Amino acid sequence: MYNLIIGMTSGNAGPDRFFEYTEDPLRTMFTDASGPAVDRLTSLPTLLMPELQQSGEAAVARVGRVTSLRRVGRDYRFTFVPHPHLPAIPLARVVALSDQLGVASEWEWNRTHWAVKNADLFEISHELVGPARLEPRAFTFPTGQAREPDLVAVMMPFAGFDSVYHAIKSAATDAGFQCLRADDIWEHEHILDDVISLIWRAQVIISDFTGRNANVFYETGIAHSLGRTVIPITQTMSDVPFDLQAIRAQRYLSNGEGLEALREKLTAKLASFR
Repeated sequence: MYNLIIGMTSGNAGPDRFFEYTEDPLRTMFTDASGPAVDRLTSLPTLLMPELQQSGEAAVARVGRVTSLRRVGRDYRFTFVPHPHLPAIPLARVVALSDQLGVASEWEWNRTHWAVKNADLFEISHELVGPARLEPRAFTFPTGQAREPDLVAVMMPFAGFDSVYHAIKSAATDAGFQCLRADDIWEHEHILDDVISLIWRAQVIISDFTGRNANVFYETGIAHSLGRTVIPITQTMSDVPFDLQAIRAQRYLSNGEGLEALREKLTAKLASFR
């Protein structure tokens, strides 16, 4: 999923322009009692561009992320940060990929609005800006694999965390998801390939930062770069790196009562993504 923001290049969004050209299930998923669900919207990758009919020859679209969204009077203000490694995209190239981007009406390109689309913006970015700019050197993204809307991937240390993983799996089951971590599968010769496959296919990633495990940090960074929804958990907030402290993390205790509380909170959180 991704945000498609058209015509709001100044960072202003009228409340009546949210979720136009958005399917009803997505509209429901990204709305809460106060209006647009800020935490959920800011977790998505974003394509920002001007209206097609009002754009000049130099106008371009950018892929990036909305880092803040807040109500100011009647309207909303948001901050958009372009992806540092993705270039500006000619509007003609964006329009040519309308089907892949989930835009069925030509008029949508000429309407100022904020939509949520059920498409993988990162995968489409290969066609928007060229695959050479997005291909990592340490591993290969399994672009031929489909996203699994009911899959939760868990990134955590293996040793000593079985009871925590059991609580997470129970929460996923209660919320209608299946749950896997890398040691549940053995599809490739190298474990990193299994981890990348799991992240690529997952709808939601749960990352346990307890113990400041380097592998978990690395895998979480990959998940963030792919625009996946990441739910951080930790036994102590001091284990959350400074750069990630702006993202709300769920703290838990590792005893029986604490793990049951974690299960209940994760069940409610995951259920909100169904």
